[in-house]
Amino acid sequence: MVHNSRSQPQVHKDRRDYHNLRNMLPFLWEYRGRALFALGCLVLAKFANVGIPLVLKEIVDLLEKGDRTLLVLPLFLLLGYGALRLSSSLFNELRDAIFARVRYRAMRNLSSRVLSHLHELSLRFHLERQTGAISRDLERGTRSVSTILNYMVFSIIPMVVEFSLVAAVLLTQYEIIFTLVTFGTVAIYVGFTLAITEWRMEYRHTMNRLDSQANSQAFDSLINYETVKYFGNESLELKRFDETLSRWEDNAVKSQTSMSLLNFGQGGIIAIGVTLVMIFAANGVVTGSMSLGDLVLVNAFMLQLFIPLNFLGMVYRQIKYSLADMDLIFKLLEKQPEITDAADATSLQLGGGEVRFEQVDFSYQVERQILSQVDFVIRAGEKVAVVGHSGAGKSTLSRLLFRFYDVTGGHITVDDQDIRQLTRQSLRSAIGIVPQDTVLFNDTILYNLAYGRPDANRDEIEEAARIAHIADFIEQLPDGFQTVVGERGLKLSGGEKQRVAIARAMLKRPRILIFDEATSSLDSKTEQAIQETLREVAKHHTTLVIAHRLSTVVDADRILVMERGRIVEQGTHQQLLMQNGLYHQMWQLQQKEKQVLEAIPSTDQKS
Repeated sequence: MVHNSRSQPQVHKDRRDYHNLRNMLPFLWEYRGRALFALGCLVLAKFANVGIPLVLKEIVDLLEKGDRTLLVLPLFLLLGYGALRLSSSLFNELRDAIFARVRYRAMRNLSSRVLSHLHELSLRFHLERQTGAISRDLERGTRSVSTILNYMVFSIIPMVVEFSLVAAVLLTQYEIIFTLVTFGTVAIYVGFTLAITEWRMEYRHTMNRLDSQANSQAFDSLINYETVKYFGNESLELKRFDETLSRWEDNAVKSQTSMSLLNFGQGGIIAIGVTLVMIFAANGVVTGSMSLGDLVLVNAFMLQLFIPLNFLGMVYRQIKYSLADMDLIFKLLEKQPEITDAADATSLQLGGGEVRFEQVDFSYQVERQILSQVDFVIRAGEKVAVVGHSGAGKSTLSRLLFRFYDVTGGHITVDDQDIRQLTRQSLRSAIGIVPQDTVLFNDTILYNLAYGRPDANRDEIEEAARIAHIADFIEQLPDGFQTVVGERGLKLSGGEKQRVAIARAMLKRPRILIFDEATSSLDSKTEQAIQETLREVAKHHTTLVIAHRLSTVVDADRILVMERGRIVEQGTHQQLLMQNGLYHQMWQLQQKEKQVLEAIPSTDQKS
């Protein structure tokens, strides 16, 4: 098995690298003019750079000859030498300044594209993802674009241009042996670097994987801070994190050790190449076929070529590492959203907001059926409740109506329009939901309330807060509406978060309302107040209430009782009690639980 994965043709990986580099080009297209201008500056800088040794050769030859024009020509050449050095620096800095906008805009566009794509991916993907790993992959992937552009424009392309210009000079003015030795050394150096670096890449890939895994474990332990404390498992979390980092450390050491071997080999190849060239150049001076200026010229060319070449190994490694990091991002971008708008999707033509589930079947996995032949209607302005034991499929109804998933059988319609033929934006804008688990943004209460309708004014936001019976609580806070709620709303109690969610849903002004255990975290007094509000709201909305506590839905126009993904009973509260079925059993059980809970305070008081 391992052999098969390792023996996968390198061609496949190379093809992925080429594919990713090609995918990067659209992010540069916006500033293509700037990119071309920067490349032009690069070429001019290299022309100036190669011109420097040529002028230096002329200066040395003139000084060697002791020419009578020394007071004029060397001064002119020296000024030209200085001008070339200044031009090289000017064009290099101009290239950097101009290309900065290209590089950072590409990073910005890629980051925005990835975030947009993550929002497009299905709920299934987000339930399975690891937030810490995604965060680290996004960070490394975005940085990889900058790294590749940086090395391509500031290292690889300049090196290629300079090699080409030097090759032209050596081929036209000197014996072929200088070209053969110089570029033979370059070829051996590049081949050695590629071979060793490819061997080392396995360590880097393993380091990346373990780094993401450790980051994800750290995030999980912090997100579940209270759970860790409840069970006193700080040492367990630290051990799990440290074991992953230990494996990361081993691979990091192997990576560094192998890099030392690579650097030594590269240094040896350059030393041999430079020595051979200088031997041939010195021999040329001795035999008279070359001047002292030629020796200086060849030596200067060698320095100009091999000093940047000394960094080629590092550049190549960084590009390969960046390509590996970039691959994570582009693989993410290649994930296809599970739920998309149909090609001929239309906007919802909203009428009264009637909702129909027609013989709906659904399963998250083929082997586990969640809903079977679910059939009911919520007429415009009607309040329908769905009750049942945990796992009966109640919350799945709201996810299907929101089209987080598509039904595997049957149809769901809103005002006689199949929701699969509607744009998701128009469908979801017509539905407001108060979920069972309310998660808030780490921002102010005002921001979280206004999230229901960002263009709402302050009066509308405060009115929604009053409807949800949270206005008085907010006004008592030192910072009022500007109070920061903390990550995931942890600074608020469960009931306070739930009331923010209710206000947020009211502010959205949807035609269809879904309350998924909307009052599960509220105390009895607040629950009664909220229930009264929900009764008022339900008169003007099509309302689906998903509940476990039956006392919260006794006023529903109709109650659906679900068991194992099927509707087994339906009717009003009184009708269901008279049927003496599952609903009656649940009601009796909850009444007994209520009596026990009410008896506890009185017992304490007597004692």
